Amino acid sequence: MPLTNGASTAALEQASAASAAPSPSPAYLQWKRHQRMRVWSIRMTQFLLLVAFLFLWEVSARSHWVNPMLTSYPTAVWTSFAQTVADGSLWQHVWITLIETVASFTISMVLGVLIAIVLWLSPFLDRVLDPFLVVGNALPKIALVPIFYIWLGPQWSIYGIAVAISVFITILMAYTGFCQTDPNKLKLARTFGASRLQTLQKVVLPSNLMTIIAALKANIGLALVGVIVGEFQSSKAGLGYMIQYGSQIFKMDMVMMAIVILGIISLALYSLIQFAENAIMKTRRGAV
Repeated sequence: MPLTNGASTAALEQASAASAAPSPSPAYLQWKRHQRMRVWSIRMTQFLLLVAFLFLWEVSARSHWVNPMLTSYPTAVWTSFAQTVADGSLWQHVWITLIETVASFTISMVLGVLIAIVLWLSPFLDRVLDPFLVVGNALPKIALVPIFYIWLGPQWSIYGIAVAISVFITILMAYTGFCQTDPNKLKLARTFGASRLQTLQKVVLPSNLMTIIAALKANIGLALVGVIVGEFQSSKAGLGYMIQYGSQIFKMDMVMMAIVILGIISLALYSLIQFAENAIMKTRRGAV
């Protein structure tokens, strides 16, 4: 017997209700609200701590609890920022430091990962170079600044010291990750007759994607440190030059302004890497 229109509608509604996703439970909704409140409270606490620090810094300098000539204070830093923005010099210094940092960071990451790959492909070469890499990583790189200045000149020495500071940690992190790849996966690849190069391409590198991203996070700060150290020595522009010049003439508002901008740059670069990591993780989860 054919169904009536009412019976058909009821059947369709029942099928639609059965196929619809179940509504969240009250406990889950409460947990979500708790998570949102927790994130909000953390952000608010961070903001209040920053405001309290700036307020205490301003009051202590204005009240001469500390010498304002040595510490400056937030309003003076803001005035210096406005002046350098108005005359256009600030963006030139920021741009130079940013370009040097990104270039040094890219060179050290590419070079470090390539060296780690070569060491993994050649255990003999790894045994030979291991003590030299340990010494190179432990050596205070600042001691190399005068040597790089003489060898490379005032401009290229900045890149040289930045790469020297950051490349060794990249090699060690990447190579350690390669050596700690799941042995069962390596054994399976060898069972199927994969060469060492094929094992690297199909198993080792995909398994160590997060290790390389962790090296990116560590490297961006080290590259910035290297650039600033290099600018202290030889540069005529850049945020490191501003810090050096401002300290020589006791213009601490310029020094503090440059330090604040360096903090913002480092946070922005780190956030870009974090954003890329989140995007990669989301893509990998979707591919599973």
